[in-house]
Amino acid sequence: MIQSGTTRRTLGLGAAMTLAAGLAQAAPDAASYPALMQGNGCTSCHAISEKIVGPAFQSVAQKYAGDKDAVASLMQSIQNGSRGKWGRIPMPPHANLSQAELKELATWVMTQRP
Repeated sequence: MIQSGTTRRTLGLGAAMTLAAGLAQAAPDAASYPALMQGNGCTSCHAISEKIVGPAFQSVAQKYAGDKDAVASLMQSIQNGSRGKWGRIPMPPHANLSQAELKELATWVMTQRP
């Protein structure tokens, strides 16, 4: 069967859209991160399920699971930075964040599950 150029382009576009949809499902969507996290560079060093420079958010949640002070501890680590908890590379401080923003980030991290 001979296809016209328009039909081939339509089929090609459909295949590209299907591939893009599959890739979007395979990797965590950027929309799954709070805007605050994206705006403060958290996703430059952390991902949901894999270590980049810092630990995966799921690993952090797992480490602090069952700790009643987990959110407060994470708030301090985010605000003041941390050193030696996850290896040799320190986490820089984010002293410009408000207490409400720190709590939003720490609470979100604690909701991540493998």
